[in-house]
Amino acid sequence: MKKFAMASLSMLMVACFAVVVVAQSNPRGTSSITLKGKTVSVEYGRPSLKGRTTDDLLGRLPPEGVWRLGADSSTTFKTDTDLDFVDAVVPAGVYSLWLAKASGDNSWNLVFNKQHGQWGTEHDPSQDAFFIPLKASKAAKSIEMVTLTLSKAGGGGKLTIQWGTLEVAANFKAK
Repeated sequence: MKKFAMASLSMLMVACFAVVVVAQSNPRGTSSITLKGKTVSVEYGRPSLKGRTTDDLLGRLPPEGVWRLGADSSTTFKTDTDLDFVDAVVPAGVYSLWLAKASGDNSWNLVFNKQHGQWGTEHDPSQDAFFIPLKASKAAKSIEMVTLTLSKAGGGGKLTIQWGTLEVAANFKAK
C-alpha cells in the first residue's frame, strides 16, 4: 500500500509539472542593455506565425485595442533607471508591455502597464501608465517569431519589435 501511495504521488507530481510546461508552450526570449551603469531588460513569449501573417493576426484588433506583445505570460519590462521616451518619462521599475493599435491608421503605441506577471490576456487598462508612439517601418524580411530587441542607439537605447513584416521601434535615453 505504501509503494502504491508513493507511486501515485510521483505520477501526480509529474502530471502537475507537465501541465505547467504545456500551459506556457511558446519559447521565452530576453534582451537587455546597460545605460549609464543601469540595466534595462525585457522578457517575453515568442509566438510563431505558422503560415499566418501579422495582418491576419493583428489586423483583427479594433482601434485602440491591445495585444499582449508576445505569448503566454505578459511581457515584462524592467528598468533600473528612469527612461525618457520624448513623449513620456518612464520611472525605474517593472512593467508589463502591450501593443495598442492607434485609431484611424496602421500606427501603434507601446503601453507600459503597472501590473506585471499576469497571464497575457489579463490586461487591466486602469493600470496603463504610459503610451509611447512607435515608429513603424516595413521589415526587410519576414520574421517568423516575435522578436523584441534592446540596443544602444544615439547615446541612449532603442526598443525594436519585429514580427512578420511589422517592425516598430522607440528610442529612449537614460535620465
